[in-house]
Amino acid sequence: MKFGEHLRKSLIKDYSYYYIDYDDLKHELKKSLKSNDFQWKNQLEEEFLNMLEIELDKVYSFTKVKNTELKRRIKDAEKRVNTVIKNLNTTEDDEFQSLENELSDVIADVHDLARFTRLNYTGFQKIVKKHDKLTKFNLRPIFSVRLDAKPFFKDNYDPLIVKLSKLYDLVRTKGNPIKGDSSAGGSQQNFVRQTTKYWVHPDNITELKLIILKHLPVLVFNAEKEFEPEDGAITSIYFDNKDMDLYYGRLMKDEGAEAIRLRWYGGMKSEQIFVERKTHREDWTGEKSVKARFVLKEKKVNAFLKGGLTAKQVFDKMRKEGKKSEQQIENLEKLATEVQYRVIKDKFRPVMRSFYNRTAFQLPGDARVRISLDTELSMVREDNFDGHDRTDGNWRRMDIGVDYPFSQLPEKDICRFPYAVLEVKLQTQLGQEPPLWIRELIGSHLVEAVPKFSKFIHGGASLLPDYVTYLPFWLPQMDVDIRKPKILEEFGINRNQYRLKTSSSGNELDEEEGAGREVTFSNDVNPLEDDLDETTPLLFPSSYMSSSTGTPFQQWFVKVYGKFLHYFNDDRTFNVKPGTNFDLNTTFKDKIPKGKEIAIPIRIEPKVYFAAERTFLSWLSIGMILSITATTLLNYGTKTSLTASIGFFVTALFTFVYSTFMYIWRTLMIREKRPAKYGDTFGPNMICFFIALSTFLTFVFKFTES
Repeated sequence: MKFGEHLRKSLIKDYSYYYIDYDDLKHELKKSLKSNDFQWKNQLEEEFLNMLEIELDKVYSFTKVKNTELKRRIKDAEKRVNTVIKNLNTTEDDEFQSLENELSDVIADVHDLARFTRLNYTGFQKIVKKHDKLTKFNLRPIFSVRLDAKPFFKDNYDPLIVKLSKLYDLVRTKGNPIKGDSSAGGSQQNFVRQTTKYWVHPDNITELKLIILKHLPVLVFNAEKEFEPEDGAITSIYFDNKDMDLYYGRLMKDEGAEAIRLRWYGGMKSEQIFVERKTHREDWTGEKSVKARFVLKEKKVNAFLKGGLTAKQVFDKMRKEGKKSEQQIENLEKLATEVQYRVIKDKFRPVMRSFYNRTAFQLPGDARVRISLDTELSMVREDNFDGHDRTDGNWRRMDIGVDYPFSQLPEKDICRFPYAVLEVKLQTQLGQEPPLWIRELIGSHLVEAVPKFSKFIHGGASLLPDYVTYLPFWLPQMDVDIRKPKILEEFGINRNQYRLKTSSSGNELDEEEGAGREVTFSNDVNPLEDDLDETTPLLFPSSYMSSSTGTPFQQWFVKVYGKFLHYFNDDRTFNVKPGTNFDLNTTFKDKIPKGKEIAIPIRIEPKVYFAAERTFLSWLSIGMILSITATTLLNYGTKTSLTASIGFFVTALFTFVYSTFMYIWRTLMIREKRPAKYGDTFGPNMICFFIALSTFLTFVFKFTES
């Protein structure tokens, strides 16, 4: 829908007087243009800029006041909670309920303020874009400076969310929060871990965090320390060579494919660097994909990577301290030796950095449900493939830290990912369903499932296109708007009462996708009207529109056509329906750069080779039977038997040649993991045809001979 209409529908009643007056600004813009014969002058530009300044000051002042109010309310709620906890023995359940209601209202206000700032920021961007389009004056750079001077849209709600999470957890558990090791994984047996990744639009990030904290507390490793923005920062340096061997291994999901990275938490002053190796294992091996790591001091990293510091020397101090068993130290030393050998042998070097701020949700000591949300995700080049060594011989570049959005970098060196990445890890008993609120959340309008998404793969494909041929399946779909219409108004954050609700029938969810949704479009485009928000679903013709006008026949046709599209699209704006049999390289041909292909990983188990061999042997056995039949008929010596023998001989020859060709082709396709059509409909039909033809000709010659 048009932004003006969207703004009016999304207004929060209590904040209604403090929103950007988008309609008035648009009206004045059109009026001034029309009254001056569509000639925009400097005087008009100054007047319009002054109007924008007034609106910006109004929004900024209100946001500042509300932020101060929220901090005060949270501080007062903290005092009340602490008082109630101290008098726990005499506290009634009504007091906890009252506190929970109060905190729910604060959570709702944080959510409303976040929506308010996002909506107003979009409004300013839209009106400036419309101004530049209609007047041909370039106002965007000037107004960007004004926005940066009053950055109401840059407020970080994470400190408030951490505090609210702690308070809400205390109230929800009535002063007895679950305690345990924050990094513990539990000791349950016969459990299945399911990990799914989702993209989250920036408009939905704060709401998603506030919804999750009502079920899981924010995971804080040092509860005594005041939360700081750097606490959630995670940076990883990924290694590879110019042939991008590790990139291709991870992309194609090869058995034993590795990813080697160096990771640290917090700012650049962190002394602890984790050397990690992720190894992919196929299901048929009976092993699970693993991530192993050991710790290095930052000052020792360069020496270790170049071979000057051996793995044994790394753990000499650990042996002397005796804090770990000899077996543990030997395992770490073995890992360090293998990583060091691989880096030196295959000439691996830093190629890409990933940076993000992570908010993790988990009950301490309980890994059954773990949720992490990564925001401000950025991928940065660290390679020297183009002749420019960005690290200057170091193991990482030092011209950036955790200062997102890294404006000092040239655009070719950075990829700022447009969405947040939600990762849901569920560890449930066999046959047990995930928690209801999880199923409802991942089926909501807030998230978009993207199976097997990888920061390393996305960074390699985006930053190093000259060095890779194959791309991940999601890359051509980055321009598809993942926002979805809200299914039910009561879904999400509510005051005094929190409900997650979905419709019963017709809204069942599979593991990685939400239910179908209906979207209404308009083709009524006016150059002086708002730009349309592009929410056209994938494979959805732009000419289609739902309408309630027209003749009964037109309405019937639109309804039937809508059902037709629903059948083929499932009304999804991003996901390709599981099991859909088509070539991604054909579907997104116009979006794939020249010379590139979409990688479609195929899982090949060893038994597939044996199946191909068994099929080949079965064909050979049929060919042998046909050969024996032809030889037997030949020995009769009559004209009819000779004719029949020739027919069966040709059929046997075709069987041998065709089966050999198919066996070789299948083996090559399996070895290269190509998404080919391995079923065979041509060969069996041709054998049947040849046998029928031979038999028919035998009867014909027999009849003629008689």
